[in-house]
Amino acid sequence: MGENIYIFMVVALGILAITDLVVGVSNDAVNFLNSAIGSKAISFKTIMIIASIGIAFGAMSSSGMMEVARKGIFNPGEFVFEEIMFVFMAVMITDILLLDFFNTLGMPTSTTVSIVFELLGASVAISLVKIIDINGTFSDLGAYINTDKAAEIIFGILLSVFIAFTIGAVVQFISRMLISFDYKDKSKWVESIFGGLAISAIIYFILIKGLKSTDLFDDSVTEFVATQTELFILGNIVIWTLLSWVVANLFRWNIYRVVIAFGTFALAMAFAGNDLVNFIGVPIAALQSFQDWQASGIAPAEFNMGGLAAAVQTPTLLLLLAGGIMVITLWFSSKAKSVVKTSVDLSRQDEGDERFQPNYLSRQIVKFSIAAFENLSKVIPPSIQKRVDKQFTVPYSYIPKSKLQDMPAFDMVRASVNLMVASVLISIATSMKLPLSTTYVTFMVAMGTSLADRAWGAESAVYRVAGVLNVIGGWFFTALSAFVAAALIAYLLHLGKLVALILLLISAAAILLRNYMSHNKKTKVIKAEDSLRRAESSSIQGVIEESANNIANVIKRTNRIYTNAINGLARHDLEMLRKNRKQGAKLSSEIEDLRNHLFFFIKNLDESNVRASSFYLNTLDNLTDMAQSLEYIAKVGHKHVQNNHKKLKYTQIKELKELDNKLESLFVNTQQIFEKRSFEDIQKVLATRQELFKLVSDKIERQISRTRTEESSPKNTTLYFSLLTESKDLIKVILDLLELYFVEHDSSVEPARVNP
Repeated sequence: MGENIYIFMVVALGILAITDLVVGVSNDAVNFLNSAIGSKAISFKTIMIIASIGIAFGAMSSSGMMEVARKGIFNPGEFVFEEIMFVFMAVMITDILLLDFFNTLGMPTSTTVSIVFELLGASVAISLVKIIDINGTFSDLGAYINTDKAAEIIFGILLSVFIAFTIGAVVQFISRMLISFDYKDKSKWVESIFGGLAISAIIYFILIKGLKSTDLFDDSVTEFVATQTELFILGNIVIWTLLSWVVANLFRWNIYRVVIAFGTFALAMAFAGNDLVNFIGVPIAALQSFQDWQASGIAPAEFNMGGLAAAVQTPTLLLLLAGGIMVITLWFSSKAKSVVKTSVDLSRQDEGDERFQPNYLSRQIVKFSIAAFENLSKVIPPSIQKRVDKQFTVPYSYIPKSKLQDMPAFDMVRASVNLMVASVLISIATSMKLPLSTTYVTFMVAMGTSLADRAWGAESAVYRVAGVLNVIGGWFFTALSAFVAAALIAYLLHLGKLVALILLLISAAAILLRNYMSHNKKTKVIKAEDSLRRAESSSIQGVIEESANNIANVIKRTNRIYTNAINGLARHDLEMLRKNRKQGAKLSSEIEDLRNHLFFFIKNLDESNVRASSFYLNTLDNLTDMAQSLEYIAKVGHKHVQNNHKKLKYTQIKELKELDNKLESLFVNTQQIFEKRSFEDIQKVLATRQELFKLVSDKIERQISRTRTEESSPKNTTLYFSLLTESKDLIKVILDLLELYFVEHDSSVEPARVNP
């Protein structure tokens, strides 16, 4: 291949680097945003500004980390320029697609793990090709792969999961024992000492360890820190503790808020310093390789890449440019918000919506943990247990429902510990030039502090543990898929060269565009009509007013699901029935979510309006019955067609469409009543009760007659009776719901509205 081809590859790698920065930051924003956002200690805009400044500083300190991409995984002296370019190109294409996949799912994964295993997979694939060409054996692979360094990196990444979780739990337990949940009422000295320790730790490990490669400090300062470490740390603790006390007493600053702001800056800086190599390390190594080859005048298939083993300083301009792209992405990426939400939800202090469903392993872990805790409780004296329990008791405070969504997921003490511990661990790894996974560290620190804070109570433990297992499982999937995909792409590039490269780039662009359009479409589809709002009012009239939109939405979706079930059976359309079954399950899940929120609704009712809970409970019972009937109708229709049973007869389809048309009138009238709040029209709809029930009964009688004389398919008979009986139940529950609202609604009472 000529020189122009390699110029094209370098340019393509540059574009891929920018794209990788975008998808990488979208995933890794969770690492430094979750604590500040979860605690709501400072405004979102301030958080973003602080994080942006931290990223800019961190980008300047990441030069030494670039060596990992050059020689950390493979031995560059065993490869020629052409092969190295195949490896680098395979790594970047795989990395972009893999990270974008996880971003679309809203799951945090490790950019460090992905880049390490992509380099490993691509270099192994090219190494095996070389070994086969020279008739070597598999044992020769050790000469091509830097097994010691690769093993050190992989072991360090895995060990970080255990270390981060353990240290996070221990530090949080000690902090809570000393401070408790009543941290606002503690003496200013307690707050000042905590602030002094936290800020000192961050100062030492971030500003000294993290930025020492940027030459921002005088040699005498660096030497003093290296030789008089204990004195330096002790001096910092004393100075920062005194400063914390001064600002807390004179200026009334909240020291925990200061620690969170400073910790967010520090963690953002540590992230950029440690993870920038994951996004631009490979393209920079490719650029430098191209420059070395171009100056040599040797053929690309003969130029040895041993020069990559030498230490090379990355141009500061490139680092700053990369940092700028990261900052822009941080502000404008919508996918970053969904990834952050996953981490915050799993570490939330209070009960609430749980995204992940429990599984066998999570149940067994929780069961074992409960048994272990009970056995431990028998050993610890009751007086100590009582004292510990007192420190971990969360003080109850009445929170209006309208304010509940604005409450922090956890308090500022835990947020401070999250940031302090994660910053320290990541900075230690950065100073040792180990590409530690910032995602693993920050996520597991957050999970450790959550466990120590007893956030995983009996009501939520199985869900939270299942969520953690899902995320960790995703990490292992990252490693495996990164290795296999990069190896496959590297081999395809070896075989097809330019043609394969163009096809792979076009395919990658198409996949990214499709994911982007799918994500936007999914975001737009989530409209008000597709989600059910929880009741917040404290009176029956208020609940009627609030729930009216919910009822209208449910009826609208009921009409659509029921009609699609009948049409799908009429056409024997499996795909339509499959989608319809999903819609039925989705509606049922949303109503179940409303039921799960019933405890909090009743808990926050005023004593004078407790009767509203009975009305709300009856309303939810009716909605649940509706959803169950719809879900069953959608399920039996899908199952019938999926199992390739006989089509329903023409007369059966005709009768079902007659019923569908009649029910559509019921649905539309009911929907309009709730949309327009014209509850006085309910009586007209209730007057059709006998007509509707008679219609269903007549069709049941006809089917009984057909079954005795002409019906030959047991499956058709079962399906038809199931549809009719569930339709009858559906009619009954809708009329019961209308009757409930007709009886309870009082037009003379102005409903108590809730602030949006």
